[in-house]
Amino acid sequence: MSKEKARYFTFLLYPESIPNDWIDNLELIGVPIAISPLHDKDLSDVEGQKYKKEHYHVIYVSKNPVTAESVRLKVKRSLGDKSVAMVQIVSTSMENMYLYLTHESKDAIAKNKHKYSKADIRLLNNFDIDRYITLDVEDKDDMLNDVCDLIDDHNLANMRELRRFIKLHGVEYGLPSMKIINSVLRAHTGLIRLYFDAVYQERKYGRGDINKETGEIQD
Repeated sequence: MSKEKARYFTFLLYPESIPNDWIDNLELIGVPIAISPLHDKDLSDVEGQKYKKEHYHVIYVSKNPVTAESVRLKVKRSLGDKSVAMVQIVSTSMENMYLYLTHESKDAIAKNKHKYSKADIRLLNNFDIDRYITLDVEDKDDMLNDVCDLIDDHNLANMRELRRFIKLHGVEYGLPSMKIINSVLRAHTGLIRLYFDAVYQERKYGRGDINKETGEIQD
């Protein structure tokens, strides 16, 4: 395995290779861990086999930068020698890796993979995906534009309506949690207020003569 060090790792666990108390044992390691629902409906590429072998995807957050091999050895000590074969550094964003736990990442959606329930994700030792999402200036600008487009396209007149919309449809638009969005919007409250006010004014005065595609007033 690579000697490269990192804090974010992922690996697979197969039910037949781990003890019955495997979740308790993982929790005792003492680091934040996220465990996917049981993936039992992943289509197989093997001829004559409908589904891949049942497995769990696991995200492991180390306290300090360590190697993948050191994580593998720690998991083996916790779950047994046959529990894990390979540990990999998370090569995509943590947000994307977390979404993949339920096949809600863009690549999984594009491949039409079976979607699993978020309610079945297990979070150990205060794992909170929002802590591990980092945004650069370009990401923040893109997110701000996306939110402004949502307000405009769906006639959202206030923060409560925006929050409810993102809770229901955020994944469809590739948006993170409201906690992350709030951190971006906080620096642009004046702009967001202008968008909300514009929607409110159109509602109040019934401007049905505006072309929503061009923004022009129609005769």
